[in-house]
Amino acid sequence: MNTENTKAQMRKGILEFCILSLIQQREMYVSDLIESLKKGRLDVVEGTLYPLLTRLKNGEFLAYRWEESTSGPPRKYYQITEKGSLFLAELQTTWQELTDSVNQIISNSQN
Repeated sequence: MNTENTKAQMRKGILEFCILSLIQQREMYVSDLIESLKKGRLDVVEGTLYPLLTRLKNGEFLAYRWEESTSGPPRKYYQITEKGSLFLAELQTTWQELTDSVNQIISNSQN
């Protein structure tokens, strides 16, 4: 079995949660998101991020605004919507329940 593939699928599954959590803290430009995700040891490329941001925007979980840049084209800054905040709260609850369950199973299997 390929562990790299399994690890990639696990990271992919929590990417929306991480992105919404970061944008809830402050509005962000794509390079800000990539840098923050890398600091958290989740390496993501723009080609993965843009479709996900578009899907979150189309689902009305995110909105954006354009800002002129002194170093190139205008930048798109993303912010979380009220609907996105409610969705994030649901994800946080689900994440806590999931990690509690997994930790319980792992600790029981080690005894």
